Amino acid sequence: MNDFWIACGHHLLDREEGGGLRVTDEFLKAYFARPELMPPDDACPIERRLHRELLADPRQAVSAGEIAGIVDADARENWQFVLAFRDLLLRHPTLEAAYLASVRSGANDLPPLFVNQLVHVILRNALDGCDDPFVLRAAELFFRTQRILPHEHALLLGDEEIVGGRSPTPVLSLMSMLGATTDAVVDVLSEENAEAYWQRSDQFDMALDLTAGGRGPAALAQAMTRWVSHLLGIDVVIEPLRALRETKLTWYVGLDADATRLGDRLWHGDDLGERDADRVLALFRLTLADSSRALDDVSGEPVYLILSMTADQKLRMKPQNLLTGLPVKCLEMVT
Repeated sequence: MNDFWIACGHHLLDREEGGGLRVTDEFLKAYFARPELMPPDDACPIERRLHRELLADPRQAVSAGEIAGIVDADARENWQFVLAFRDLLLRHPTLEAAYLASVRSGANDLPPLFVNQLVHVILRNALDGCDDPFVLRAAELFFRTQRILPHEHALLLGDEEIVGGRSPTPVLSLMSMLGATTDAVVDVLSEENAEAYWQRSDQFDMALDLTAGGRGPAALAQAMTRWVSHLLGIDVVIEPLRALRETKLTWYVGLDADATRLGDRLWHGDDLGERDADRVLALFRLTLADSSRALDDVSGEPVYLILSMTADQKLRMKPQNLLTGLPVKCLEMVT
């Protein structure tokens, strides 16, 4: 079986009988060994001692007074964030439970970096055994900002960290799609090069074709299905749509902040206009396998999922919306 996303640290975690990930000392130590927390040569004695002791015992209690005693303000903030993250994980039996507790509380005290890393490793667990590189590449949208890469009539997404520092229209290797012979900067995932994903999964350097009717939207639907099933313990069917035509929008979920705003306008019967409508990247219809799990006033009605880009042509998906926005009676995690 092919492994993938090695860098997320899933191999440092234990798996509970229910399928959730249990935090280990090894996983915590990997955070304390990160470059951001390595004390520089001129670090104060408190920071040096704290770092040394946490590498030896990553679960030891750390008081607010100890953190306040760190001289360097940036180091002090880094330690506050990482210890808050550690404490969140230690308060819950699994990483999945910790993530759900965080998103349900609505708290925004964790930096996006930590949230994305948590989503990354949980999604690696949810997709364990997946043998479809298209589903895995689509799942990267959950925790990696994407940039829209204009190319004729295709909707291509590239990882923002990879293409962001380059030209607004980076050169694409479309050899398998179009028979082009240009030098590769970003390879577009295709049937011909899909096997290369296994060796490149931690590089995030393959673009995804999200053009309606293609493999990309179907792959993203599968990734979202696994995400909901793993974290909420409910079976859903998600299918990509080409457009919302004469649809009764009984319930919808915006998969990013911009999509939520656009959905609110549709809900109120507003006309989006061509510019805003063009920002919609993908649409999906979600139905519950067990309709009795739905709230009474929407029982039997589908849920529509909207994915859009920002005004500067970026996509920042919010996978937590899939967990907190569904009209279900009980949100119970399987782990």
